[in-house]
Amino acid sequence: MSSRKKLKPKILVVDDELDNLDLLYRTFHREYKVLGSQSGLEALKILETSEEVAVIISDQRMPKMSGTEFLSLTANQYHNTIRILLTGFTDIEKFLITIDHQLQ
Repeated sequence: MSSRKKLKPKILVVDDELDNLDLLYRTFHREYKVLGSQSGLEALKILETSEEVAVIISDQRMPKMSGTEFLSLTANQYHNTIRILLTGFTDIEKFLITIDHQLQ
């Protein structure tokens, strides 16, 4: 057996609600190193200082910067990172209209 520990891939979870951050941490911490952030701006700083992050999971509804805005900022620089958007929208048409307006 190797004495070196297997390095866990990193997941960055972005959500302004602490309960959601805690839930996602508890869901993934055994298999992944979970980094947490309560805002898009803070998450961008984490990405700058962390080694490669394999997956970003972001909430859509956050103050100052939505999840789609945050993830669009990460697309070019972190193009190999998987990005997942979480949302509580129940009306998909309203959600798509909201995203379209944000990206214009």
